[in-house]
Amino acid sequence: MKFTHLALSLAGACILLLNACSNSPGAGGRATITGKLKAEDYTNNCTTLNGEYFAADEDVYIIYGDEPSYGDRVRTGPDGTFMFRYLRKGTYKVYAYSDDCSALSGTRAVIATVEITERKQEADAGIITVIR
Repeated sequence: MKFTHLALSLAGACILLLNACSNSPGAGGRATITGKLKAEDYTNNCTTLNGEYFAADEDVYIIYGDEPSYGDRVRTGPDGTFMFRYLRKGTYKVYAYSDDCSALSGTRAVIATVEITERKQEADAGIITVIR
C-alpha cells in the first residue's frame, strides 16, 4: 500500500516537472534581443518631417510566441537602444507604439518579428521607426 502511494506520488511529481520545463518562447533562457527605437518628428498633419532622432526613455514591448498580450516591457536608453534578456528559443514580436495619421485611434504598433534559434543567441531586432 505504501509503495503504491509513493510510486503514484513520484509519477505525479515527474509529470508536473516535465510540464514545468517548457520549451516555449518566453523568459528563462540565455538569449538576448536588442535593437534601437528611432523617432520621426512630423508636423500635426503628418505632412512635413521636422527631424529624426533615436528615442530615449520610450517603452518597447515584447510578445512571447503566440501570446495575446505583451510579456515584458523595457524603456530605451539615452541612445534609443533597448534589450530583452534571458529569453528561450522561439519567435518573438517586439513593438513600440507610433502616432498614425491615418488611424482613427491615432496610434498603431510598429512590430518587428525576431526568431531565436540558439540558447545563447544575441538577436537583433534592427531599428524600429515610429512617428511622433
